[in-house]
Amino acid sequence: MDEHIVRPYFAKTRLDIPGGYKSEPEMDRLSIIIKSFNEQFGTLFTDADRVSKRIRDEIAPQVAADPAYRDAKDNTPHTARMAHDQALARVMQTLLRDDTQVYKQYVENESFKRFVSDMVFALTGS
Repeated sequence: MDEHIVRPYFAKTRLDIPGGYKSEPEMDRLSIIIKSFNEQFGTLFTDADRVSKRIRDEIAPQVAADPAYRDAKDNTPHTARMAHDQALARVMQTLLRDDTQVYKQYVENESFKRFVSDMVFALTGS
């Protein structure tokens, strides 16, 4: 692991993905997620807020809806993480046409990939 990578505190928290009302502490966590993303990767994108919101509002829900990942969440944490990473890779593949800049960073930048993976894993409740 790169020593300059700061693991965001949200890596062990859970946010409800399907939508609905978010309590005040959850809204604070969402703000912290976006702030943490912008601090680490804001210079990679001209529209970092859009990218972080896309990860939160589009990518994480798609991963959470993945049947193999949902099933794996009932197994060991290791199995859930492996299924999560596979589901995330499938979702990120769809960005190849829609958002090549994000996809390129995900594939080529290990720090970005790890951050996105941890962020989505936290958001999907595992």
